[in-house]
Amino acid sequence: MYLPRAFAEDDPRGLDWLLARDPFVTLVTCDGDGLPFASHLPVLYARQDGCVRLEGHWARPNPQAAHAGRALAIVHGPHHYVSPGWYPDKSNAARVPTWNYAVAHLYGVLEPLDDEDALASVVSRLAERFEPDAGGRWRYAHDDPRERGQLRGIVGFRFRAERTELKFKLNQNHPPANIAGAIAGLRRLPGENAAGIADLMAARLAGRRDG
Repeated sequence: MYLPRAFAEDDPRGLDWLLARDPFVTLVTCDGDGLPFASHLPVLYARQDGCVRLEGHWARPNPQAAHAGRALAIVHGPHHYVSPGWYPDKSNAARVPTWNYAVAHLYGVLEPLDDEDALASVVSRLAERFEPDAGGRWRYAHDDPRERGQLRGIVGFRFRAERTELKFKLNQNHPPANIAGAIAGLRRLPGENAAGIADLMAARLAGRRDG
């Protein structure tokens, strides 16, 4: 990922925040011919003692379920267009439009999981993680042979990140007045992306002033 120093995020809590906000990632591998292949998947996330792990599963017919080894997981954050009309120095500095966003790239090793106990654990923990957000109460019942039989239709995976890149592009290369103007412009717009980017920009602007 192209990562100018001004936009590099060093705090690993930024990754925690991204995956708490949206644990639906893009998982990229290469097939035997070296061609990239991507799947879009919900994941379970854990970070402990500097180690980052993602777990989830594919549908068994998904070709990526046969992949292993090097992989890239892309974690998506909020993003939004930023108008140069929001900058006080728009005319003097000949400002141009840009797009602000937060994203993470995790580079690591992918391990497929195909034994019944591992699959049951992944399915059970995914339900525990996401059912409350949907107002549901479904839980995986391993003692039910019908539910246990459904495991034959999936392949699980464990992804261990070896390198993490966090990019929070939030107008850090602009003077504070421009950042404040962009925050105000974003706050006038509807939608979670505009609000999310405005919140991130405001937090970093406050830290910049405190520093």
